[in-house]
Amino acid sequence: MNTEGLRKAVSDVSSEIDRWNVDLEVISSTSDELMQAECACCGLKEDCTQRYVAKVKGSYSGNWVCGLCIEAVKERLEQVPKIAIQEAVCSHREFCQNFNSTTRLNPKLSLTLSMRDIAKRSSQKRNGKLARSSSCFN
Repeated sequence: MNTEGLRKAVSDVSSEIDRWNVDLEVISSTSDELMQAECACCGLKEDCTQRYVAKVKGSYSGNWVCGLCIEAVKERLEQVPKIAIQEAVCSHREFCQNFNSTTRLNPKLSLTLSMRDIAKRSSQKRNGKLARSSSCFN
């Protein structure tokens, strides 16, 4: 009988599966638990890892800020380069609070206030460019 021709076949797949199972156990034991974080500006709640929440709080003066508000804060920092991150977060928080108290509660009032502000700015621009030399009522 020729025993050299018979060999035990071992699949490479089984060793890969065993390796992945060990890696998954290590990953799951070291991963952070999810927690619900609330945005300091808009109040949006998201499920995030504790590590991510700590990273965002470290970058934004101890405030957890959602992704949309982060972009607004970055834009504010670009507009006013000398402003501190804390001031930019506070400015955006005030904007969100104003939006929530007017636009969401009463959209018609918000439209009216916005139109008033546009008219005011337009009037100020026109009055700055036009200087009156004499009054119409002589």
